[in-house]
Amino acid sequence: MKYVVLIYNNPSTWQHPMFLQSGPLSEQERAERASEFQTLLKELTETGELVDSAALGDPAHSIALRMREGVLAATDGPFADVKEHLAGYFVLDCATPERALELARRFPDVRAGGVELRPVVDPSELRM
Repeated sequence: MKYVVLIYNNPSTWQHPMFLQSGPLSEQERAERASEFQTLLKELTETGELVDSAALGDPAHSIALRMREGVLAATDGPFADVKEHLAGYFVLDCATPERALELARRFPDVRAGGVELRPVVDPSELRM
């Protein structure tokens, strides 16, 4: 089953990899987190569980689209001041929900921002 790991971060201090910028980290702490992340990415690649990933651009360059009463409104960013924004994602293909959770909690980003794990819905399973 596929899962998406959503990575959240504070837009005022955003940079990638985001977990390296959260507060004053020593060079050793930065190196350890980077090593953890590289180990995780290597494992995901070798096991074939990594389907896709991407960092997302600054929310100041976003456009929000909303249809209200038949009228489409497009609003340029930046939007309301928020503590966190969606900074990137990883799509994983895991055998079990437990494996997906095991991998998601290993992202160093859980210590600096937030990580959300969500199952991807198979369109063939949707009822119309």
